[in-house]
Amino acid sequence: MMRNTITKSALLATGLLLSVQSLAEPTAEALGYTCAGCHGTNGASTGNAIPSLAGLSEGYLINAMNEYRDDGRLSQIMGRIAKGYTDDQIESMATFFAAQPVHSNINQQFDDAKARKGEKLHKKYCESCHTAGGTDPEDDAGLLSGNAVLFMKYTLADFHDGSRSMPKRMNKMMKKALKKDSNALDNLTNYYGSAK
Repeated sequence: MMRNTITKSALLATGLLLSVQSLAEPTAEALGYTCAGCHGTNGASTGNAIPSLAGLSEGYLINAMNEYRDDGRLSQIMGRIAKGYTDDQIESMATFFAAQPVHSNINQQFDDAKARKGEKLHKKYCESCHTAGGTDPEDDAGLLSGNAVLFMKYTLADFHDGSRSMPKRMNKMMKKALKKDSNALDNLTNYYGSAK
């Protein structure tokens, strides 16, 4: 009888322990892995339409997720996904991805002539905010260089057509770049996509 009671108590205690562990907050790594299906393992995307998250600054990632969650940034999918995370979980994921090495998708197709024109446009109109050719993940705008080409193309188009708001300075510079070169957005996309 005593043995039965001890066994039942041990099983009950084990069940309670497992229940409490399952309620525990997931680790930053576990949260980061929830993004792997689209953004690649550890945030290193290999596709040309979905951006890499690896190495982006914590501030940029937190801001982006909050904008998606609050419907402040146009999206097809991310707005719905972001609503499922708490502030703490978003911060935890941002810490995880910021700690990963920056990933550039070097297997993308780009037009070399357009990339050269895009480099000139970047230096004249974009360099003051997007330093080092858009390779600095600490910039408030995130990483431009080496990111997914189609993602960059659609993002710039969203800024241009007003689907996504942009800072006044960026708006001014984009208008100047497009006045100088009507294909500026395409050329810039090829430049950022050409980065190794």
